[in-house]
Amino acid sequence: MMKPATIRQLLATLLLAFAFQSAWALDLHSAKDQGLVGEANTGYLAAVGGPPSAEVKALISDVNRKRKAEFQRTAEKTGATLEQVRFRFWELAVERTQPGNYYQDQQGNWKKK
Repeated sequence: MMKPATIRQLLATLLLAFAFQSAWALDLHSAKDQGLVGEANTGYLAAVGGPPSAEVKALISDVNRKRKAEFQRTAEKTGATLEQVRFRFWELAVERTQPGNYYQDQQGNWKKK
């Protein structure tokens, strides 16, 4: 059986490792600033140019999962269709896109703001 001090030391080491891992994880703002992702005309986040890395794929998946849930809640609350909610979100996302970041126009072409 491990001593309590050894267990505490092991837990502290694991917590520190997780803290550093999340500090190095790619966030949405950084990914947009690096031109890795942009606002797709579907209302979702998408990779810009070339196949995305595993880290970018994971970020896109996480963001889009959260967006989908929010789109569905908004559609249910307002009586709008999911497509209407997604389109309105895309319009607002394009307005809020920072200079130098990417978005898709209605035809699906990537544009740098």
